[in-house]
Amino acid sequence: MLKHKGFPSRLPGTDFHFTIRRDNKKGPTRLIARERYADRRPADRRADEGFMWALWEHFGEEPFPRGNLDAGRLSWLFGREVVPAEEPFDPESYDSLLRIDVSRASASFPGAFDGSAEEV
Repeated sequence: MLKHKGFPSRLPGTDFHFTIRRDNKKGPTRLIARERYADRRPADRRADEGFMWALWEHFGEEPFPRGNLDAGRLSWLFGREVVPAEEPFDPESYDSLLRIDVSRASASFPGAFDGSAEEV
């Protein structure tokens, strides 16, 4: 499992994790597209925006391997702001390539792209 050096491990001051420390002995957790409802807690929305900001700052528009990025946090963005960068895509592999869909991500999280998001 590739560890993304320099990527923040969590949203500061919270328990919202962005990375995992070690691989799962049963294999990587499957990435799924989780539905984000309008009534989500503000803290959850801040965590999503902070994670999107960290992805943008660390990878930009370039494809990146899933590596040690937290599957739960990725699943809140997967299929919308973060999309597969390869075909066929294996949602249960640490080596799968992802990329940011910049147009959707900037529409969903404008603060992550204009510098107004809380720095992680």
